[in-house]
Amino acid sequence: MAEEIPVEEYPTEIEQQLKGFESSVSSINTMLQTMMAMPRNDVQNLDPLEQAKLDLMSAYTLNSLFWMYLVTQGMNPREHGIKQELERIRTYMNRVKEITDRKKAARLDKRAASRFVRNALYDAEEGASKREGPSKREGPSKKAANAPSHTPQSKRSKKS
Repeated sequence: MAEEIPVEEYPTEIEQQLKGFESSVSSINTMLQTMMAMPRNDVQNLDPLEQAKLDLMSAYTLNSLFWMYLVTQGMNPREHGIKQELERIRTYMNRVKEITDRKKAARLDKRAASRFVRNALYDAEEGASKREGPSKREGPSKKAANAPSHTPQSKRSKKS
């Protein structure tokens, strides 16, 4: 980075913060060098969603660095247009996240679901009666309608 500033020129309380800041800037510099060294063809071969993620991440990073630059210059970045730009990028990042979540969401196989429902509602007696004769859906036969019911009467007495 720049040449070392003698300790006497800045307060010793912020020495740790300055060292942390310097290490962060150097790691950002290393990451940017790696990204800039990457051939553009590799980046262009990404699918559109991955390309959008990369572009949004790059734009957000650059705008965040500019935010930090404004702070170091003593300007209030909340009163600058950079705030609106960061919010705009965040909304696009949320839209991309929604799209990826929709892609990851489970999809309904309608045929499989109808088989599950049909098999869950399967009645063994109905299946046996289909093999033996008319189904229950056709209604009771005339014989059964005229015959007395063999269902037991309730043993409960009615209260008056």
